[in-house]
Amino acid sequence: MSMTIADREMSPSIARNASGRSPFVRLTELLADLAPGKDPINLAVGEPQHPIPLFVGPVLAAHLADFGRYPPNRGTEGFRRAAAGWLNWRYQLDRPIDSDREVIVLNGSREGLFLAAIAGARFVAPRAGQPAILIANPFYAAYAAAAAAADCEPVFLPATAESDFLPDLDQLSEALLRRTVAVYLASPSNPQGAVAGLDYFANLAGLARRFGFLVFIDECYSEIYTGAPPPGMLAAAGPDRAQVVVFHSLSKRSNLPGLRVGFAAGDQRFLDSYMELRNVAAPQVPIPAQEVAIAAYADETHVEENRRLYAAKFDLADRIVGSRYGYRRPAGGFFLWLDTAPQGGSESAARLLWGEAGLRVLPGRYIARDQADGQNPGASYIRVAMVQDLKITADALHRLVAVLK
Repeated sequence: MSMTIADREMSPSIARNASGRSPFVRLTELLADLAPGKDPINLAVGEPQHPIPLFVGPVLAAHLADFGRYPPNRGTEGFRRAAAGWLNWRYQLDRPIDSDREVIVLNGSREGLFLAAIAGARFVAPRAGQPAILIANPFYAAYAAAAAAADCEPVFLPATAESDFLPDLDQLSEALLRRTVAVYLASPSNPQGAVAGLDYFANLAGLARRFGFLVFIDECYSEIYTGAPPPGMLAAAGPDRAQVVVFHSLSKRSNLPGLRVGFAAGDQRFLDSYMELRNVAAPQVPIPAQEVAIAAYADETHVEENRRLYAAKFDLADRIVGSRYGYRRPAGGFFLWLDTAPQGGSESAARLLWGEAGLRVLPGRYIARDQADGQNPGASYIRVAMVQDLKITADALHRLVAVLK
């Protein structure tokens, strides 16, 4: 009799990796016995602190009555058209997105990314071995939680400086690819800010079609950059967008993490199947929130200002941090990814910065997992979220450099 995934006995290391805990809970425990050395500055959480767009309040007020209606599960027609129109404009797609079949609304990208693995495990053809979900390592915690919920083995792909902080696709064996359900990848990546190019995306999409797995690209940081706009997966996925889904959110683009509005776009066959799960397992997105999103996707002025504010803070990092700790200005996103191996690694550096400087930063070890060889690609690094205003950021960076001599 064949075994189900639940019947299989995972190795202790796989079980430990699959069961991961919140990195922020672990950080609280790490610092519990220490008092902050100076007035605290929180640089651990990637929560945007810039002002919300001015149109948010008026749009909500104009649609208050719509809180009395059940929203359509797939999203209002107006929202889906706005999201599709923005994608077509932003990525100059050869074939326009079909707003009726290729876009669905989400309660923020995290909910969508989590449920995608469960839907994906039902959607793909039977795998040749224990089903696996491949995750760039370090990673956003929702990906590993999704793999565990989908009863798939999480396989962590090192994304280190040696591979420009992206997984090396040429290192993936055929045996692994044949049992893969889905690949999770963020571009720009969290925490390193690495950006995948169109050739990289095309290679990944080709592997997905060849081996029958799905590709889930988290593009929530796509509008925070200081050079060229990061390319998107849909521009490299082919006209049918088979096997490919991208996830977007207003949290970072529009400084609206509390609105909880995002969308998924791509393979219409998968999205139809995905909706079967969401119809019974996910709450709808309130219509007034979708109306705010329509306004947000129609306005680039607030996005440009948001980008300008982040660029000014990275200008500070260029001057204050310089070449220390392996710093290089990221292509996208709003994190510093600093090598603190000389200070004893990520946990030691986090304790030092809190105890001496009042800086709360996230140990890279907590957003990565040990590889098969026992190495953790985040163990030497700290993640610093550049979300505070310019004055506080300057103070924080000077404190950091003074402590991490």
